[in-house]
Amino acid sequence: MANSSDTRPLRIGLTGGIASGKSTVAELFAELGIPVIDTDIIARDVVEPGQPALAEIRERFGEGVFDAEGRLDRAMMRKLIFADDKARRDLEAILHPRIGAETQKRSREAAGPYQVIVVPLLTESALLDFVDRVLVVDCDEELQVQRLLARDAETTEQARRILAAQADRGERLSIADDVIDNNGDLRSTRRSVIELDRLYRRLARQQRRP
Repeated sequence: MANSSDTRPLRIGLTGGIASGKSTVAELFAELGIPVIDTDIIARDVVEPGQPALAEIRERFGEGVFDAEGRLDRAMMRKLIFADDKARRDLEAILHPRIGAETQKRSREAAGPYQVIVVPLLTESALLDFVDRVLVVDCDEELQVQRLLARDAETTEQARRILAAQADRGERLSIADDVIDNNGDLRSTRRSVIELDRLYRRLARQQRRP
């Protein structure tokens, strides 16, 4: 992880499995006035029409992953990469360096006492060395499956394939400095975020102290 500096905000890397509740936790930090840099949003930005990544994706995957307007068909791409490990690695090789560079740029431009950087695949990302502290949003796998079925996946089998393609729960927890148990209700999650906000503000003050 990054070495702390008294000239920049403390960087909190927020991660967790798909459908674990990362977006909810990030929104709760944002409600407290904390800058949130979400690599999922950046991932969408770098494949907007005219971006260099889009041409590379077209060259590697063909027209089948584009819609009638020439935009990336994210649902089709998701289905493809979670059924084909090589396709997933090829897409990551195109996107991850660009996402990492843009994340660092936005981090440098952000203010606040500390900042939250949302990285779903933090365990295998170069951004792990960029953050000062890791917060893992954790929940039971069966709850993730239920949320995926309600949100993204078409079948239980597909949902489990998506989970299997990511780092396992143990790997994520092994890099955690802090953990939010998101098996409960929103009120419980909000309390956890408020407690961590106090901790991170204190750590940020200590980092800036001469």
